[in-house]
Amino acid sequence: MITVQRTVTTTWDPKSTFDYLSAFEHTSEWDPGIPIVEKQTEGPVAVGSRYHAVAEFRGKRQPIDYVVTELSDTRIQLRGENKTVLSIDTITVKPAGTGSDVTYQAEFSLKGLAKLAQPFIGPLFEKLGDPAADGMKQKLESLAAASAGH
Repeated sequence: MITVQRTVTTTWDPKSTFDYLSAFEHTSEWDPGIPIVEKQTEGPVAVGSRYHAVAEFRGKRQPIDYVVTELSDTRIQLRGENKTVLSIDTITVKPAGTGSDVTYQAEFSLKGLAKLAQPFIGPLFEKLGDPAADGMKQKLESLAAASAGH
């Protein structure tokens, strides 16, 4: 298994931060590795909500389907799968001063022949963490600034 984890601190309050991030369709607004996310189920986010995403890895786009497997007031976990990878994505939001700490963890298990390349591909997955964390921080700070102006 390949695990990529980052923690981002934002000035935005925990409830607003979690409400935004748990709406997984927003992922394409902050993660350059996931340019497309479409919600497949109606209504508010809940366990069982489904999403269709397109991930970009090493210049190639691959579809990946996600389902919400866990949801609380501060944590969401999704299971994503396609023919070559199984991904467990967990986002946890905790209060930090007047803002929030967001921990984003993605656990990847390669399938089939790709599994043989896992030791070599692991560092490539790790490199995806920084642009995603930077994008998340920038997006959350812009939302915090916008909400402070109202």
